[in-house]
Amino acid sequence: MAAVEDETLRAFEEEEDAMMNEPDGEPMDGLDVDDEEEADSPATMKVGEEKEIGKQGLKKKLVKDICKDGGIFKKVLVEGQKWENPKDLDEVTVKYEARLEDGSVVSKSESIEFAVKDGYFCPALSKAVKTMKKGEKVLLTVKPQYGFGEQGRAATEVEGAVPPNSTLHIDLQLVSWKTVTLIGDDKRILKKVLKEGEGCERPNDGAVVRVGLIGKLDDGTVFTKKGHEGDEPFEFKTDEEQVIQGLDTTVLTMKKGEVASARIPPEHAFGSTETKLDLAVVPPNSTVFYEVELVSFEKEKESWDLKSNSEKIEAASEKKDEGNAWFKMGKYAKASKRYEKAAKYIEYDSSFSEDEKKQSKAVKISIKLNNAACKLKLKDYKEAEKLCTKVLELESTNVKALYRRAQAYTELVDLELAELDIKKALEIDPDNREVKVAYKALKDKLREYNKRDAKFYGNMFAKWRKTENAAGKQEAQPMAIDSTA
Repeated sequence: MAAVEDETLRAFEEEEDAMMNEPDGEPMDGLDVDDEEEADSPATMKVGEEKEIGKQGLKKKLVKDICKDGGIFKKVLVEGQKWENPKDLDEVTVKYEARLEDGSVVSKSESIEFAVKDGYFCPALSKAVKTMKKGEKVLLTVKPQYGFGEQGRAATEVEGAVPPNSTLHIDLQLVSWKTVTLIGDDKRILKKVLKEGEGCERPNDGAVVRVGLIGKLDDGTVFTKKGHEGDEPFEFKTDEEQVIQGLDTTVLTMKKGEVASARIPPEHAFGSTETKLDLAVVPPNSTVFYEVELVSFEKEKESWDLKSNSEKIEAASEKKDEGNAWFKMGKYAKASKRYEKAAKYIEYDSSFSEDEKKQSKAVKISIKLNNAACKLKLKDYKEAEKLCTKVLELESTNVKALYRRAQAYTELVDLELAELDIKKALEIDPDNREVKVAYKALKDKLREYNKRDAKFYGNMFAKWRKTENAAGKQEAQPMAIDSTA
């Protein structure tokens, strides 16, 4: 590796000498390098060595072996901005100039955009940009395995040939990039940031947002356009099914002033049904494309935004009512989210008066019981059991909590615990019809499990006895007589 490092450093020195002999003293067109920021590398410098540079005496690593195999060495000429680096899905815009060791230019561009994962020109570019910051300018020394290898590359009308096994020297500047991410619980929505937004705040569930948007089909047909050409921004409330789920999900990831595009698959758009919108019909199973600008938004208040205890209790009750409405529509996941938010409003009640604590306790019990019912519907039995246990910590004789916890225990096959809860519920309310029906079903299930266990252990015992008997008979057999004796 030492030989590779020395060879690479000599190449850097030769490259710097060539730069010094250029009339304008610049490494490439369009890449301006400040003298204070550029550092000469002495012959004794090793890869990764730090050296004092600039007026502030700052330390920086002058040369980096990007792939840790001597294939791509990067020297920073101008530091970049901020701290982020592009990721595989991102679309970068770069300036570059690629030269052979004799200085002949084989490829250059003042501005080229490509997805990092797809790469451009040679493999070294995509690997290098993932280590760079916005505005950063570097000099790369690229060995053949990250260039054009043993085959080289033939000349084209606009670019020079790269001979086999050629080392390349590439001046590279990362001008900017568009952040591309997969969003949503299943990561099926592709979002691209076209214009960065302000600050770091984003809408939350229940926020009122105002947007400009254009919706298109795969063939470019516009099926909706709102908040453009002098129209007022389109306003909606997030997580209320006022727009398609994919648009909701996209807006929740945006900042004020941000412009983004989103590719939304059918399951997060209009599904398998034909949908007529204001400008066109969306066919069944269509992937749709939106361009959205988040003009402004008001977040739904969180518990810490509410000043008085009475406000918190009122907000919890209102959010519980929203949950009840979604539950009645069979939207159990949405209902559960409302109950969880309602619980947060009154989670901490140490500063409440006695009367407020009494009100808060009643609302808490109702919220947790309703959420437990959601979790049972969603088959999240462990969470249902936990919620009912919390209710019983507040009110040990709550029949609904005992009944729903018994249901959860039954599904978790903790039948003995389920029976204990059912019996206790019947002690408190002997005439409760639902609990009686549940107890009958539980007893039937217990009998079924007991029969199954008896059969299983009976078969296992019979096999064990058979094996024991066979072993005993084998031991009782006399030793065979040696006929040769």
